[in-house]
Amino acid sequence: MKKHLVSIVKYEGPYDSVKNAIDLCNGLSHLPVKAKVFIKPNIVWWTTEGAFPKWGSITTSRILEDMVIILKEHGIDDIIIGEGMVIDVKDKETPTAAFETLGYCALTKRYGIRCINIHDRPFQTVDLGAGNVVKFNKDMLESDFLVDIPVLKAHVQTVVSLGIKNLKGLIDLESRKKCHTNSPNMNLHNYVAKFVNVVPPSFTIIDGIYSNEMGPLFVTGKPRRSDILIASADMLSADMIGARILGYQPSQVPYIVLAAKDKGRPIDHSDVQVIGEEIEKTTIPHEYAYQYDEKKQLPTALANLGVKGITAGNIDLTLCTYCAGRYPSLLNYLAMSWKGEPWADIEILAGKEQRPTPGKKKTILFGKCMYQAHKGNPDIQEMIPIKGCPPTYESVRKAFTKAGIELSPLYGDLKATLAFLMNIYKDQPGFDETFYTIQK
Repeated sequence: MKKHLVSIVKYEGPYDSVKNAIDLCNGLSHLPVKAKVFIKPNIVWWTTEGAFPKWGSITTSRILEDMVIILKEHGIDDIIIGEGMVIDVKDKETPTAAFETLGYCALTKRYGIRCINIHDRPFQTVDLGAGNVVKFNKDMLESDFLVDIPVLKAHVQTVVSLGIKNLKGLIDLESRKKCHTNSPNMNLHNYVAKFVNVVPPSFTIIDGIYSNEMGPLFVTGKPRRSDILIASADMLSADMIGARILGYQPSQVPYIVLAAKDKGRPIDHSDVQVIGEEIEKTTIPHEYAYQYDEKKQLPTALANLGVKGITAGNIDLTLCTYCAGRYPSLLNYLAMSWKGEPWADIEILAGKEQRPTPGKKKTILFGKCMYQAHKGNPDIQEMIPIKGCPPTYESVRKAFTKAGIELSPLYGDLKATLAFLMNIYKDQPGFDETFYTIQK
């Protein structure tokens, strides 16, 4: 049986740690001479409102530059760094600010590479099978080689988010929404599993300098300093071992199970040889799902505060990328808004699958999809719709005010929220922002 090599390396410093991870797994042995290389980092989200916790959410600039240096040493001159972050696709200012702040612009000047926002670039329709199509960035599809640099993180919807899941950032907005269908035959796991089949030859290095529990976002996630790199010339193998490091068997990650089945590979990673650090000695268990009370009606954090008179559905696969940026954080703001008096028997529904509970006095339909699904539902006594795609902060606040809940003043005040979150890490050792800069 062919053994796919995966290296696990402790991150100890610039360049050498990345070089060691590559060398141990022969990660660039199949890199074509004079190849056109596309690098895909992981920038989930960005804002110009101020500093925010990037740890465990965004690929470190340190690993990215080390990778560029090593590619240049292999004689590669045609390099594109490409990403499509979760923003309004008409927004040109935010991607520019992200690339500048993370030092990508410095890399373009120093090494002659290009940096692109994929929302500004052409897309190409790709059939994933059985007529399920998505649109991928054409620059990546036409490259000779892909370098995938995801972050080591657990994910509230897909259990883990590693190399294969990182490819979702290369599809267009409509394709991203399509991935969150409520079809039982083609859900988010099915779509993600198919992405690995359409990319050119690749190398994956999972950036675990910082990892994230209950990711992908920093608002609800819990970043850690982990100092782990996982690398392989085979993306699926890298994800299998990355899952193990996060405390999960590959069989517990649906998209990995589906991808392995597609390729006719064993799910127990018996065809993978790990080199470097041992899995058992580097495993750092990360929770992926928000904990709910026994009735599955309220996050444990809210239940423990004694919150009453409201239920909030869990985050399922049908909550799309853009609503997922608003709904989970809302639960945190509800905790801040609780004053000790029971709310008025309110139910919040989000995504596409959740259904109203008969007898609830007020039902908040979060997002366009939920409104369209239940705008005429007779089980709703008083409907409070939030129709946006995704909803605006103002529309959410108005809806909750109508339901009798005054949300915390922090809600919608992004600058103040970011300052509040950054203050949490102010005195925590190891949380260093210089990993997200490039020395000029």
